[in-house]
Amino acid sequence: MSSYRDLEIYVESKRLAIEIHKMTMTLPRHELFEEGSQIRRSSKSIASMIVEGYGRRRYKADFIKYLIFSQSECDETIVHLDFLFETNSLRNAELYKKLRSDYDLLSKRINKYIQWVESNLNEFI
Repeated sequence: MSSYRDLEIYVESKRLAIEIHKMTMTLPRHELFEEGSQIRRSSKSIASMIVEGYGRRRYKADFIKYLIFSQSECDETIVHLDFLFETNSLRNAELYKKLRSDYDLLSKRINKYIQWVESNLNEFI
């Protein structure tokens, strides 16, 4: 792993953040700056926290801390998705289910990566 760009969780979190950004541009005007802004920030923070943690990977505890922040942002994004869907601001049920499933999977992958870092990181630095 020569760069954070090589991490599958980074690649997936960035792809999903772009999907979320595009989805929010179709929300009702009143949600664009309220829930839309919140979900854009949380979805983009997932990738940002991975990058920041990777930059601190020499310090295992810091790396893990930022990966945990990333997973927390992922879970926050799921909550915002649920709010948008349950308030009928996001009406595309198929898109909601796909994004919800993708974020559930990403959260699990981040968790697995945290476990890997806890067990193996010192061997690779």
